Amino acid sequence: MKYLVLGLGNDLLADDAVGIQAVRDLAGELSGKADCIESGLHGVALIDLFIGYDRAIIIDAVQTGRHPPGTILELVPDDLKTVASPSPHYTGLPEMIELARKMRLPFPREIRILAVEVGDVTTVGGSMSPPVTRALVDLENRVRHYVERWRAGTESNEASQMEP
Repeated sequence: MKYLVLGLGNDLLADDAVGIQAVRDLAGELSGKADCIESGLHGVALIDLFIGYDRAIIIDAVQTGRHPPGTILELVPDDLKTVASPSPHYTGLPEMIELARKMRLPFPREIRILAVEVGDVTTVGGSMSPPVTRALVDLENRVRHYVERWRAGTESNEASQMEP
């Protein structure tokens, strides 16, 4: 079984760096257990990163305004809505998964999304805000938990929304 931990974001844009930072923190510890990859790509551009993995965790920033910064949301792809897009450049995860299915690519049978509610994604060169920085410990523990469950053969079937 091959597992992917994918941190998304831009480490030059304050809180948007949360996915990248989590993967950097976990890479050494998860070596040999899961591949830790960081990327600034999104949508269909990510498709190649998932090919050949059995399960995947995506860590990303989200800005809904419905939760305080630092809140960790646990989602699965079915929780996301498709995007009516004029171009493949603006597609999201659901469109990427559907494309992979149509192309019959060897794609993860389970994808977990750990989205951290953020506040500041516009400050260039800024540090992550204190609430998002504090959320890293819980975020990284959740990643460890999923990887260990998968390695032990324990299935995970439900996503939940949890507060930090």
